[in-house]
Amino acid sequence: MKTIQAKMHNSISWAIFTGLAALFLFQGVPVRSGDATFPKAMDNVTVRQGESATLRCTIDNRVTRVAWLNRSTILYAGNDKWCLDPRVVLLSNTQTQYSIEIQNVDVYDEGPYTCSVQTDNHPKTSRVHLIVQVSPKIVEISSDISINEGNNISLTCIATGRPEPTVTWRHISPKAVGFVSEDEYLEIQGITREQSGDYECSASNDVAAPVVRRVKVTVNYPPYISEAKGTGVPVGQKGTLQCEASAVPSAEFQWYKDDKRLVEGKKGVKVENRPFLSKLTFFNVSEHDYGNYTCVASNKLGHTNASITLFGPGAVSEVNNGTSRRAGCIWLLPLLVFLLLKF
Repeated sequence: MKTIQAKMHNSISWAIFTGLAALFLFQGVPVRSGDATFPKAMDNVTVRQGESATLRCTIDNRVTRVAWLNRSTILYAGNDKWCLDPRVVLLSNTQTQYSIEIQNVDVYDEGPYTCSVQTDNHPKTSRVHLIVQVSPKIVEISSDISINEGNNISLTCIATGRPEPTVTWRHISPKAVGFVSEDEYLEIQGITREQSGDYECSASNDVAAPVVRRVKVTVNYPPYISEAKGTGVPVGQKGTLQCEASAVPSAEFQWYKDDKRLVEGKKGVKVENRPFLSKLTFFNVSEHDYGNYTCVASNKLGHTNASITLFGPGAVSEVNNGTSRRAGCIWLLPLLVFLLLKF
């Protein structure tokens, strides 16, 4: 009978103690005593999401009751667990320390925790704040984009984390210098072909390594011929005319002579096209092959052309000296004299 009464008295005492502690916490009124330093909880605890948080409370032999509370919810009272959360476990309950552990911490665990003790029938509390840090995560980012030169673009990169991450944009290009934007949004007005390429969004908050994602920006522009290379070749030798054009999408090439298109398969002639280069090869040059040829480069945005000359034997040395136009005149002079004498 005495045992049953003792258990009942103990349960009632715990209920009164924890009820009073919860009441004080709920009302936001700190419990005061002559000993302001007791009990003593640790400073604010900062952990990363997914880690374990240990909450310690320093006590002494004057303590008759002790409990850990989260806001107005009792987690542990003495050795008895009051919460249903399996992640909360008791680590130690000694004459000098009362500590619990919260495993696999998440953001909703953040907030105030209170160590409440009873000495000489006077409840006293000490509070610690749990701070949960979360690694940065990019939750939304623009898709790869293809746009015509001169238009405007807007790229978006939304990131979450605790603390709130810093978002920066960087152009991945040998010509790019530093960051192009320190914001979630990157606006480019009147984009140029030099601004095409990969744009890297980085989100960082010093909790973990920065998270990086990339967006590919393709800038379309019409062709322009960067090199039109003629050549001088003797009769019976192999000669090649070369036409190089830059364009996005890649240019398609066509060759003409006297407004007549040259097609693959013509005897003794080969047309070889690559994304930015076209070659017109003559395997056995004849007098009939000499003259001006037109290289036409085109894509969906436009077209351009260049005139390229296949020179005769008198032009070989002059072409190498960079005077191809004068060489052509020198080569034509004997032909004109011959025609005049004939008629």
